Amino acid sequence: MDDVDRKILAELQQDGRLTVTELAARVRLSVSPCHRRLRELERSGAISGYRAVVDRTAVGLGFEALVFVSMRQEDRDTVAGFERAVGEIAEVVDAQRLFGEPDYLLRIVAADLAAYQRLYDERLATLPGVQRLNSTLVMKHVVKDRPLPA
Repeated sequence: MDDVDRKILAELQQDGRLTVTELAARVRLSVSPCHRRLRELERSGAISGYRAVVDRTAVGLGFEALVFVSMRQEDRDTVAGFERAVGEIAEVVDAQRLFGEPDYLLRIVAADLAAYQRLYDERLATLPGVQRLNSTLVMKHVVKDRPLPA
């Protein structure tokens, strides 16, 4: 990966809808070499996909919580069952396994506090192997979806 590839990645992180022609102009390449580099970045996995960034409040998901999960058991089957179950909960928009305590961090969106409470009681509290859940409500995003540094 060289400086031109990094420029391509930086431009696409700012606007993933750029045409190859627009992208080539921004990184100062002709269209064919830019297209080849773009395909190679996709093939290598440096670009893993394209998506729309949706404003969660605009679609009625204005409530956000971070949930710290401590596991009672951490054997292979319990961890696999927990991770599979978390993957099936649509409101979990990000889930990370951590070293140390707690064991997991979940980012959850919901319509409001009542919807979150139902989700907590009916789904989160019943996840396999969970010993303790600790929720923190998100007040404000200070840095969000920042592009990766060049």
